Amino acid sequence: MNYRCALVTGASKGIGAAIASALVAEGLVVYALGRNEAPLSELASRLGERLKPVAADVRDHSRIAEKLAGVEIDVLVNNAGGISTVRPLHQQTAEETEEVVALNLTAPLQLIRMMLPGMIARQKGHIFNLTSTAASGAFPGTTGYGAAKAGLSQAGRILRYDLAGTGVRLTEIAPGRVETQFYLQAFDGDAADLQERMYAKQRPLRPEDIAAVLVGALNLPSHVDVAELIVSPTDQAIGGHIYPAPSTSST
Repeated sequence: MNYRCALVTGASKGIGAAIASALVAEGLVVYALGRNEAPLSELASRLGERLKPVAADVRDHSRIAEKLAGVEIDVLVNNAGGISTVRPLHQQTAEETEEVVALNLTAPLQLIRMMLPGMIARQKGHIFNLTSTAASGAFPGTTGYGAAKAGLSQAGRILRYDLAGTGVRLTEIAPGRVETQFYLQAFDGDAADLQERMYAKQRPLRPEDIAAVLVGALNLPSHVDVAELIVSPTDQAIGGHIYPAPSTSST
């Protein structure tokens, strides 16, 4: 692999931690970005000196630029995001709407803007934008989140025109249902309710599944760019919100 350094946002847990671990295993130095220092330090103790904790809010792009001054990032993984509530837009506060757009659209665009000049100058780089099937499917109560992810998806399509011939690749990964704590805040912190309603009846994806897909795209020859990937659980129909239990019949 012709890449040496990666920046993974939202790396303290879930999909981000799985991606950071997979990239370290591939031999990259990984700058793991997260708001809380304690889980990042635990991740570093588990993965070794190739894992570099970066404690910062993903929306604070100026602080991130200061912490990464002089670091040549070859791989940017825009994984951080969030959804604080699942309810109709007119029932949300102004702050909730602003936060979901800032986390899921504005922050990744700012990081792309920051990292691209160096990648283009070195004529190599790979950007991964983690979106969601909510970017193309209609899921009730996710107006702001779906709009932000759809905006990031469209930004990637436009960026590929801007980047053609630069040697920089851009891959969108749109996961379906992944078993993480992503929706915990939207479930008022009730982990048992989250588990029962989201993950108990069907087989969801695991964070390691998304990491494996990302590494597969990253390891392709430099002239190959997998532009968009939808990664779905076998038991989930993409774009819908009805998830039938898998059949136990042997026929």
